[in-house]
Amino acid sequence: MENSIEKNIKAILNTVVRVISNPVGFFHDMPKTGGFVKPLIFMMAIAAIAGIIRAILAVAGPGFSISFSQAIASIIIAPIFAGIFGFAGAGILFIIWKIMGSRQSFETAYRCCAYAGGIVPVTTVLGVIPFLGPILNLVWMTYLLVVASVEVHKLNQKISWIVFGTICAVFILIIISSQLAARQITS
Repeated sequence: MENSIEKNIKAILNTVVRVISNPVGFFHDMPKTGGFVKPLIFMMAIAAIAGIIRAILAVAGPGFSISFSQAIASIIIAPIFAGIFGFAGAGILFIIWKIMGSRQSFETAYRCCAYAGGIVPVTTVLGVIPFLGPILNLVWMTYLLVVASVEVHKLNQKISWIVFGTICAVFILIIISSQLAARQITS
């Protein structure tokens, strides 16, 4: 049993390293089928790791204005939400990719969505940087979605950048305006 758990942890960490260090190679080689269990476990494990990072940052103080008990609760709640909302996010991506001309299945969209989440431990740390952190996170995820569009869904790179770049720009405007509004309310 321990050997199996250790093996799964190593596989998850190897996947994170590959998504971060070589996203083109990762998505090019990613199996398009094989079920939902492995990507679901991956997504939930990444959410738990992000919850742990949030708890550490809550204790350390930078960026996260939540109590320690809320941070600990997020270690448990985040994987559950990731499991549930991962399917919703994949559904949205599936529709976008279908409109763009992808012939891939929902399972493939789910796998792309789940494994793109490999950046979440790093983006959780980056999130503490006011204004810039959330924008960097969004741009990085946009890049991964474009890579997945090209490598997995075999879609045109320029069109993929236009589609996901536009979505990214809208979210950046929302992030900036909400952060400015929050600062105005605080002061």
